[in-house]
Amino acid sequence: MRNHIKLGVFGFGCVGQGLYDVLHKTQGIKAEIVKICVKDKTKKRSLPETLFTYTKEELLFHPDINVIVELIDDADAAFEIVATALKNKKAVVTANKKMIAEHFEELFQLQQEYGVPLLYEAACCASIPIIRNLEEYYDNDLLNSVEGIFNGSTNYILTKIFSENLNFQTALQQAQALGFAESDPKLDVEGFDPKFKLSIVLTHAFGIFIKPEQIFHYGIQNISEFDIKYAREKGYKIKLVASCRKIENKIYAAVFPKFVQTNDKLYNINLEYNGITIESIFSEDQFFAGKGAGSYPTGSAVLSDISALTYGYKYEYKKYFQNNNLTLDTHFGLNVYIRYFEAEGLPNADFLNIREKYTSVKESYIIGKISLHTLINASWLHRKDINIILLPEGIPEEIYENIKTVELVSI
Repeated sequence: MRNHIKLGVFGFGCVGQGLYDVLHKTQGIKAEIVKICVKDKTKKRSLPETLFTYTKEELLFHPDINVIVELIDDADAAFEIVATALKNKKAVVTANKKMIAEHFEELFQLQQEYGVPLLYEAACCASIPIIRNLEEYYDNDLLNSVEGIFNGSTNYILTKIFSENLNFQTALQQAQALGFAESDPKLDVEGFDPKFKLSIVLTHAFGIFIKPEQIFHYGIQNISEFDIKYAREKGYKIKLVASCRKIENKIYAAVFPKFVQTNDKLYNINLEYNGITIESIFSEDQFFAGKGAGSYPTGSAVLSDISALTYGYKYEYKKYFQNNNLTLDTHFGLNVYIRYFEAEGLPNADFLNIREKYTSVKESYIIGKISLHTLINASWLHRKDINIILLPEGIPEEIYENIKTVELVSI
């Protein structure tokens, strides 16, 4: 039996309008929007003025509204809205990955205490139902890893750079004009957005709550013409890849640009699309692809959560209750390409081994293996002349503090 849902919606921007459209084009879902809370009183809107309010309490304490849909940009304000709604025993649907990632464990506890569901499929990879699959299909599977393109904005930018030879700034402006990129572009291009999503995925994949600041991220903002030329010469594309992997009882999690080869499933994931590979012991590799940005793809994911609530669905966090003392760790070796200006140089001693080294008057690079722990703490990490890209081959390998540094240089 499906419940009838009455919605109070916060925000009527790109996603909010997308939700309104898909809700009114879909048959069979017993849901209606009672009120929409917005901030700007001067903005002209396509819907009747009577549908809008500027007071959050009108939604949060409305006796007829039983589901709050949170679709605003401000993560702090969003948390206050969501927490208040849960305490008032109203179910919540949200697309705010930053808010969830930064307050995830507290939101989990509120769900347990007040017995109401919080659903957030739209917060991770828009149209790809990654959370629901991890919760239901892989609930008892032993997962090795989840890896992929989690951000449609950066994938759009990189696609335009490689397919149309656009420069970085032009491609970014196009992404913003189409509504794919955030108003603050650094959330996308510097890798914050996929890191927030990865933090959420970690809980559903491996049952651990990890704060975003504990996850290393490196974006695409430093990619140069030299890097693009190198990729083309090797037959690579560059993708911004979020990855988490279980090795023994330790978890690797990071966001990096990565060179991908033609045989990699991510190679042909272009424009605003996302692609995710789940690797498990029982079902081996499963690949998911779909639009990861835009009004309708995200709106449809929100609608899917609303539909699930009509059946009384909630996340059970099965992997959390199955957790076998897994911990996040940084002592993993990574195969990397690091480009830099020769005048600045890089300390060879930071590398576990060096496979190739190239120097020129303008730009140089080192290809080798480096510990993620060393990388995070490197004094040169945030230099503007540096760019780091993972190599296609290999996966993170567990290493130990006392491993000897070996230098194998070929020029």
